[in-house]
Amino acid sequence: MPNSSAARPFRVAIIGSGPAGVYAADILTKSQEVSGGDVEVSIDIFESHPAPYGLIRYGVAPDHPRIKGIMNALHKVMDRGDIRFFGNVTYGRDLTLADIRSFYDAVIFATGALKDADLDIPGIELDGSYGGADFVSWYDGNPDVPREWPLHAKEIAVIGNGNVALDVARILSKHAQDLLVTEIPDNVYQCLKSSPVTDVHIFGRRGPAQVKFTPLELRELSHSRDVDIVLYDEDFDFDEASDAAMKTNNQVKIMVNTLANWLAEEHDETRVPASRRLHLHFLHTPVEVMGTDGKVSGIRFERNELDGTGNARGTGEFIDYPVQAVYRTVGYFGSALPEVSFDARRGVIPNDAGRVLGADGAQVPGLYATGWIKRGPVGLIGSTKGDALETIGCLLEDRLNLPVAEHPGEHEIVELLESRGVNYTTWEGWNKLDAHEQSLGASYVPEPGIEVSRERVKVVSREEMVDISTK
Repeated sequence: MPNSSAARPFRVAIIGSGPAGVYAADILTKSQEVSGGDVEVSIDIFESHPAPYGLIRYGVAPDHPRIKGIMNALHKVMDRGDIRFFGNVTYGRDLTLADIRSFYDAVIFATGALKDADLDIPGIELDGSYGGADFVSWYDGNPDVPREWPLHAKEIAVIGNGNVALDVARILSKHAQDLLVTEIPDNVYQCLKSSPVTDVHIFGRRGPAQVKFTPLELRELSHSRDVDIVLYDEDFDFDEASDAAMKTNNQVKIMVNTLANWLAEEHDETRVPASRRLHLHFLHTPVEVMGTDGKVSGIRFERNELDGTGNARGTGEFIDYPVQAVYRTVGYFGSALPEVSFDARRGVIPNDAGRVLGADGAQVPGLYATGWIKRGPVGLIGSTKGDALETIGCLLEDRLNLPVAEHPGEHEIVELLESRGVNYTTWEGWNKLDAHEQSLGASYVPEPGIEVSRERVKVVSREEMVDISTK
């Protein structure tokens, strides 16, 4: 049925309040059609957590200096007052797809990718083998994960050469008191404080010129107090493709030079050894996690060599490392959503430029996707802006031919949530929680001998978050 909503605002629901969802809402409100007055929109964002920001709040290491800038930008968008926020509302539980379609003319899924991609090697299921995404959720205070983490290992392996691998390794190796300037919850601080860790090893399959992290994240490793960075001469092997990348790609050149400088500094005999070490290994492919009595006791790698194209091939040489914990950080993976088709191989909602496709490959009118659930967990956070621009362009192009919402009144979705007893939070509630977390930081009393100023302390209990937001 053609859309006949010209006499009322065009109603759009966005599922997910991370950067992808907020960028989509912002781009829609600033589109030529809306800003020029041809289309009036009414946008509601739904979030399963009581607080907004998704990946920025629960998926990025707290000691990243750029977090604040991104969060401030998202806050400005939401604080304008033209986009409503409904937190603590879970799609598929509190609201079905049929519910949402009856209240909105279009739905945009922006649920991201928060699970760990699998690493299919023997022993990966042993006690002491963890997903990096789970660890990130723990130290970022995600209310849906347990509040304790088993930090008992002295030697740890982190598998992967992306930014998440660096985050995980940096948090594991950093002294806990140096994280007090961030918003980490107290239980995270206490657990990290008792960690006996001495050595954290990061392993990548290819060489220094093929790493997937970025210069900023790499440089942050050197900012950790009393942590030595250890590299190995035999890992600095460059093939023709590596040489070409260093000559033509300034980012690759910067990272290789940074690594090479750190390698040279290792030979400075005047340096005082640190109490902890962060090892960077290249040209290693994991083949088995080894165990003793069901617990991780080591990890075996095959030594690689570059093949001239920048890719790696095995040499048949195997190396064992004694470790008591293994963290896999080989990528994130999306989760299926109720009543929406899902590509289980890629971990995304099947789509054509953001238009959701059904199991038969045909477009499902009124359903759209953006962000990592649309294209997979690749690219930096800023990449989602261009991604959202494409999706919003398709939505606006389709809007006159979409099914019409049966209950388009803005108050009707509120009445439904309340009738079902959903204890939802609002943007005003988030501002209360935000102020409360800042007050916890201002009133924080450090342990004797520690001088620190804290801007905030993150609240992690869902019940407490909802209570503060709704009182």
